[in-house]
Amino acid sequence: MSDAAKPRGAAAWVDKLVVVSGRNPKVTLAVGLALALWGAYCLKNINVDAIPDLSETQVIIFTEWMGQSPELVEKQVTYPLSVAMLSAPKVNVVRGLSMFGMSFVYVIFKDGTDIYWARSRTLEYLSKLSDALPPGVTPTLGPDATGVGWVFQYALVDRSGKHDLAQIKTFQDWYLRYWLASVPGVAEVASVGGYEKQYQIDIDPNKLAAYKLPLERVISAVQMANGDVGGRTLEMSEHEYYVRARGYITDPKQLENASVGVGPEGTPIRVRDVAEVTLGPSQRRGIGSFDGLGDTVGGVVVMRQGEDVTQVIADIKKKLEEVKSAFPPGVEVVTAYDRSGLIHQAVWTLTENLLEELVIVCLIIMLFL
Repeated sequence: MSDAAKPRGAAAWVDKLVVVSGRNPKVTLAVGLALALWGAYCLKNINVDAIPDLSETQVIIFTEWMGQSPELVEKQVTYPLSVAMLSAPKVNVVRGLSMFGMSFVYVIFKDGTDIYWARSRTLEYLSKLSDALPPGVTPTLGPDATGVGWVFQYALVDRSGKHDLAQIKTFQDWYLRYWLASVPGVAEVASVGGYEKQYQIDIDPNKLAAYKLPLERVISAVQMANGDVGGRTLEMSEHEYYVRARGYITDPKQLENASVGVGPEGTPIRVRDVAEVTLGPSQRRGIGSFDGLGDTVGGVVVMRQGEDVTQVIADIKKKLEEVKSAFPPGVEVVTAYDRSGLIHQAVWTLTENLLEELVIVCLIIMLFL
């Protein structure tokens, strides 16, 4: 064979590979079997998702300063945090968002940065800013999730009408939310809809002026009345007794009897003398509806970054079955969004297309051979 007829480049390497494989069939079969086993292992353990996660490494800093205007929040919270995060290592972009009583700072790191390394660096820089922020303002980090971490959503429906929205909201916030948060791979469970039950004190300013009491006195009295106080031990007859004062409020009447001062004749002035105490819902900024049933309580499950979506959703469904017996009578959980169905359909579509291509390729090879 002349030099011009000899294969060059990639063709030469292919010829050499064919010759070596033909002369060493056992080695070739062993390598092929190893590659097949490796492919089967990867196929079994790969994280499959219908929505590709192309999100950047991002850490969200959330700060709440209720009652303050967006301009004041921007100057005293958002701006100091944004400036401090600009000097953090591997930071690419810092974006700030200020609104009434709340601040959001989005710290975006360079591609390839580990999410937990980024969160630890963010906490390190936040620890240096405690003196630069207003008193009582504490920034917190958002969940270790991405924009496509919304994988499951449910609604709590009471078709019997035995429970109001405040009771269902209490069950969601204090029980079901934490049960689902214990599932591996879940970063956060956010509540949607319902009413948050709270003690509401409507103060009459005319009565405050008549008793010559400042508003801060009422606030301080309410705070001191709602809490347990611990003491020391008392030994009597070779037994030790623990002394404490139980003060947590469980009824509006207990809050009404809290003392806020002393009158001219030495009579105590109580909260009920200057205000009205009631049970009511907290102010809401949104509402949840499901299947035209009106206002409904529900939850959104956010997956931790890098987890297997199908496995996390399967564990969530398993947990819901385990705790179903602890639900209030008449309350049932209804799935509103489940990404696993979309994933299974996408995988089946891909499998079907690959099988069709495989059959066509085999037919063409048989025709030419």
